[in-house]
Amino acid sequence: MPEKVELTQSPVSTGDQSLGGAGVCMMSSTWRDEQHPSFINFISSFLSANSFRLNFVRIAPDLIFNCGGLSISFIFATNWNCDNIEPVFSRVKKLKEQFAHLYVVVSLPTRDQNDSFVRSYFKYSLELGRPTFVPVQDIEMGFEKIVKIAHSRGACKQRDAISKMKTERRQSVQGMDIFLGVVTSIPSIDYHDANALNQAIGSIEAIAKASKEYILENTDLSADKAEMIVRFFRDPKFYLNPKIN
Repeated sequence: MPEKVELTQSPVSTGDQSLGGAGVCMMSSTWRDEQHPSFINFISSFLSANSFRLNFVRIAPDLIFNCGGLSISFIFATNWNCDNIEPVFSRVKKLKEQFAHLYVVVSLPTRDQNDSFVRSYFKYSLELGRPTFVPVQDIEMGFEKIVKIAHSRGACKQRDAISKMKTERRQSVQGMDIFLGVVTSIPSIDYHDANALNQAIGSIEAIAKASKEYILENTDLSADKAEMIVRFFRDPKFYLNPKIN
């Protein structure tokens, strides 16, 4: 069992409180077993303070955050070995092809480790920004960075989704306004009739192709109104005449 460590953690400040408690952190059970128990306890406390649930699962990355409808994956190299760096970069190259949003956080507490990392980065010819590497001075700072990245990416995804919904809603309203304008231009057809036609038959094109019998079977319109609609769409002399209110 992990040793008990008393920690007082303050939530990460991201400037966006819209995510609430919707975050989930999946931690690789293999990676967990390689870490010191006190660090795992720190992570658990930090996640709890920031409204993330923690699950231990068998995954290829070290950590995956589901936040704001987006999955963000992390490789977290907590022990940089200057004499054995090839496995880290081989793993990065493999996982970057499997995960769209991948970050590599590397703890480099000494200058020698930092210099080793810089030399290795260019040696292995990684494409800049793919994936994004985040060097940090200690593992606690590294995990704080991870949570901030997850928060910010999730918040951006959520804002994009909300913006898209607003755009689609606005387009839907505009489309309905056009529909009502066309259908109510038919003599004797009012807004109630237009809404009934929209719900039962659909688009203007579908209404234009509908027979009188089909309209009567699927709406509460009268026979006279059904006949009027059919004439409107099939008789050019009729639909080219102006509507008299």
